[in-house]
Amino acid sequence: MAITIAIDLSREIDIPGSYDEVFELLADVPRSADHFPKVDKLVDLGNNVYRWEMEKIGVDKHSIQSVYASQYAADKETGVITWEPVKGEGNGVVRGSWTLTAKGDDLTHASFKTKAELTLPLPSLLKLAISPVVKHEFNGLVDTYMNNLKKAF
Repeated sequence: MAITIAIDLSREIDIPGSYDEVFELLADVPRSADHFPKVDKLVDLGNNVYRWEMEKIGVDKHSIQSVYASQYAADKETGVITWEPVKGEGNGVVRGSWTLTAKGDDLTHASFKTKAELTLPLPSLLKLAISPVVKHEFNGLVDTYMNNLKKAF
């Protein structure tokens, strides 16, 4: 038995760094991932594909872990960084984008959008109870990530 939880979120932030500095950081997946909380492992699969293995949540046999892989593409001229899911890697499918806009020499506006589907090995009866918890946790991770990025500059 398994349940699938869909998450769709977006954030708008201003980062106190130049467009070039912010783009360089976000386009460099390992550097950017250093600012994302609760990453157990980031595995470089080659060809700009990375597998994210998040820390386990829970206790012993009742723990769950999100694992997914995405292929990244960055276009500095348009200010867009995208990631598309790689099938067959883990229990998640994650896609999204950053869109960057310079707002002066030392300020960059960043628009973050992501969609995720996580399949967890839990009975379907638990979906109503677990879904809000997983969404809340994911939102909290993204909020911490945004704050960490601001602090990086």
